[in-house]
Amino acid sequence: MYKHQTVSVVLPTFNEEKSIRKVIEDFITVPYVDEVIVVNNNASPGTRIEVAQTRARQVFESRQGYGYALIRGMAESKGDIIVTCEPDGTFEPKDVIKLLAYSDNFDVVLGTRTSKSCIENGAYMPWPIRIGNIIVAKYLEYLYSGPSLTDVGCTFKLVKREVYEKIRNSLRTGDGRFSPHLMIKIISNRVPCIEIPVQFKKRIGESGYTGSIWKAAKLGFKMVLLITVQKFKKSFH
Repeated sequence: MYKHQTVSVVLPTFNEEKSIRKVIEDFITVPYVDEVIVVNNNASPGTRIEVAQTRARQVFESRQGYGYALIRGMAESKGDIIVTCEPDGTFEPKDVIKLLAYSDNFDVVLGTRTSKSCIENGAYMPWPIRIGNIIVAKYLEYLYSGPSLTDVGCTFKLVKREVYEKIRNSLRTGDGRFSPHLMIKIISNRVPCIEIPVQFKKRIGESGYTGSIWKAAKLGFKMVLLITVQKFKKSFH
């Protein structure tokens, strides 16, 4: 519990069998975390067993997609504060404390992986992906008059319960474009939010979305289309 507010951590999983148990345990050791929810999104065999050996609550989502897993996990959460992250070893669970500190002044705290000083040796953040993330984030920032943004793909986010309840019915994008989709919903509702750097480490296993520059470029292009289309639709409604 953080300042009389319960904290839920939501972890979507598909291909993190080798790392998920340690990530869960590391989150549980953070004194402010009250519950960890793992959303098994047709995950690799053995994932269920790994999660079962922890105190995390495991739920299942049959619709394939990173976004669908997060939508389900957020809906299942009970906390006054919802934190989303990934169980692939790329994030430092203790960084949840940084997000919580900023939640004293902001209803949403967005993580960014593009700060050079926070990118650890071995982390998959080559300069084309880093610069591409920053460019797309700036496009979203200026198109929607948002706060300073430098990352559209960081899963490590904090959202207060009242904000989630306000936007939950509008969360529909179920694939890898969910992060900018969520950011747009937050900014469009004029929610006080801020972006802060988080540690970014080497991934354990292979990513289904950004395991190569080519995969990342394709996803980035899809994100730009989503950001543009959602703005266009909003302008005519």
